Amino acid sequence: MNLKGSADASVDVESIRKHVLSPSVQAADAPVDASDKRLHELGYKSEFRRDMSLFGVLGISFCAIGILTGMSSAFQTGLFSGGPLGLFWGWNICSLFMFLIALSLAEICSAYPTMGGLYFWVCKMKPDLPVLGFCTGWIYSIAMVFTGTSGNLSVALYLACMAEVGQGRTLTRVEIAAIAWGVNIASGIINTIGTRAIGGMSTFNLWWTLGGTFVLVITLLVKAPVKNSADFVFTDYQNFTGWSNKGFVVLLGFLQAVYTLEGCETAAQVAEEAQNASLLAPLGVVFSIVGSWLIGLAYMLALLFGVQSIASVQATSFALPIAQLYYDAVGQRLTLMCLFVVALAQFMAAVTAFTASSRLMYALARDRAMPARSRFMSLNRWQSPYWGVWISVLIGCIISCAYIGSTIAFNAILSSAAIAVMLSYLQPILIRLCWPSTTLPEPGPFHLGHYSWYINLASALFTMFICVLFVLPTAYPVDALNMNYAVVAIGGVILIVSLCWVLWGYRHFKGPVSTRSEELEEEDRKIE
Repeated sequence: MNLKGSADASVDVESIRKHVLSPSVQAADAPVDASDKRLHELGYKSEFRRDMSLFGVLGISFCAIGILTGMSSAFQTGLFSGGPLGLFWGWNICSLFMFLIALSLAEICSAYPTMGGLYFWVCKMKPDLPVLGFCTGWIYSIAMVFTGTSGNLSVALYLACMAEVGQGRTLTRVEIAAIAWGVNIASGIINTIGTRAIGGMSTFNLWWTLGGTFVLVITLLVKAPVKNSADFVFTDYQNFTGWSNKGFVVLLGFLQAVYTLEGCETAAQVAEEAQNASLLAPLGVVFSIVGSWLIGLAYMLALLFGVQSIASVQATSFALPIAQLYYDAVGQRLTLMCLFVVALAQFMAAVTAFTASSRLMYALARDRAMPARSRFMSLNRWQSPYWGVWISVLIGCIISCAYIGSTIAFNAILSSAAIAVMLSYLQPILIRLCWPSTTLPEPGPFHLGHYSWYINLASALFTMFICVLFVLPTAYPVDALNMNYAVVAIGGVILIVSLCWVLWGYRHFKGPVSTRSEELEEEDRKIE
């Protein structure tokens, strides 16, 4: 029966939809909260349950930043490049600029609270140049996979340190890579369980980080046999790089702070799974940086007051130098406890990186920016885009194998992730900077007002500066072993993305696809 062609012209198609269609379709049309309404306005149908509260959204960004893990894993970078002087002042300067970047991203997130984050924002703000959105999405997806892989290898390295501290056994590269495989697979399993599991883990990580930081700070300050003076903590300069220019050496120490603070934008990747997304997602972006700034500062000061010998940390045989700092300061048993606290936080941070990468792949597939669209958009019964999850795990396991052959190659691949993240930040911020009046026609509840352009300018300049700093040699004289190969790795990433655009994107990707239109057309066919 063709209802539209019936004699009763007063029949309301919308009312028929509500009575005829299946409950799942009715749910899409039923009165929904403002988040789903805004999502529909942006052209997407609601496909995820909104199970995440403020703590879940804040936790996902906080978890991705991984303040304990980033600070612990990269602490030696600043310690050897400028020492306590560079660490303290570099941390505060970089935290300030990363806060400005978070404000810039949060303003855009509030206007466009959708899965895909940086990628979708670029597409929406510059629809006339789809190549920008395509490249941002692919570069950022690769960066998230690399970040998750790096985090899972770090978990393996923390476990290797625990084995050496506790049992005196040094694990081989093959054994460490095998552990990394197991951690990658565990990350995949947790992500497969879905939104509720990730939200619960993120909330737990928030409290674990707060409690863990408190425990580590108290342990270091109480048990360290020698406490360093304030003069040492705030003014002592160290240089193990070989470079003679003090200013340049201190700037190299900035990399530790930036590496640690990346990840605030992850809240945007779960915007379609969050309640009141246009407000909670940007708040998650901003407050994750504020919290990480303060917690990281407390933890760093405890490390600087408690470090017994920088030379000992530099000459360590442990898989991670932070283990030597703990061992010298608090002894064997408490070192195991400290390493466990950081390792668990590192694992949860790596899990959220695969959460972000799988959601990005879903968003790209939804907009026809990658092949096998239907597969990457498939959700299991736990509302997880499992194809993206396990592709991330597979790539992570393959990259982990590179660690067996060459730590230099592995480190180059993972260093490129940090640069890729900053380049992804740069795209939407530059667009907002160059076209401030047209890129956000409908600002969200979180907006910067008259300060927006100035904040975006400062954010863009700092991001470009850091991208250059990330590819400079960190040691002198430069040779084949200490060369910074990140420039080669990021060049490879850009080449891969360019080829993907030429071979696939140029023909298939035209910008965001309105799945809401597809949904309504399907409903009309069912009615007719």
